[in-house]
Amino acid sequence: MAVNWELQGCCDRNQRIFIAAVGVSTVVILLLWRTFLLTPFKLITVFLHETSHALACKLTCGDVEGMQVHANEGGVTQTRGGIYWIILPAGYLGSSFWGMVFILASTNLLTTRIAAGCFILALVIVLFVADNWFLRWLCIGFVVFIAVVWVIQEFTSFHILKYVILFIGVMNSLFSVYDIYDDLISRRVHSSDAEKFAEICPCPCNGFAWGVIWGIISFIFLCASIYLGLVILS
Repeated sequence: MAVNWELQGCCDRNQRIFIAAVGVSTVVILLLWRTFLLTPFKLITVFLHETSHALACKLTCGDVEGMQVHANEGGVTQTRGGIYWIILPAGYLGSSFWGMVFILASTNLLTTRIAAGCFILALVIVLFVADNWFLRWLCIGFVVFIAVVWVIQEFTSFHILKYVILFIGVMNSLFSVYDIYDDLISRRVHSSDAEKFAEICPCPCNGFAWGVIWGIISFIFLCASIYLGLVILS
């Protein structure tokens, strides 16, 4: 019985640490939102947005001709072929999904290492399809950053890597929700993914409506990541 109480206490402690880490990450992100300190993490969210477009293209038998991320937090992915109505929403929804994956991966040291390894692999692959040097330097910078953090974790008792992965996950989730609101809901950008999607989708929804729908789905991803993280740690 004492063992059960000990296990219960350990689970409660891990859950409290997880909630605190998500809360601290959220507060830090909101406080630094308009500062240059958060810019690299915003750009990596744009990177995952464009990567999601590229993955959707490849998974639907299309070709990725190039990808760019710019200093103004914009990005573009050139594709040929594939299923367009899957490729278009993949950017916003994909970045929300990766945010959830990173948050859940941070709940375990093994999954943290797997997420970090896959992230580094994705950054290296994008080096070969990037169309601009800004994206290449962004990839190189984050490869070095994650590698250094990983080495620090392996040679110290502080599990810093999982908190970095968690922070990237929370950043990705919050920024994707904000990006959907800013690009698709608060103002009508006629070249946006939602407006293009509305043109080809038979459903009688305009770009604004699709923005709301995608925003709700992204927020659900964020809530689900926190809930499932607590379930995993229970």
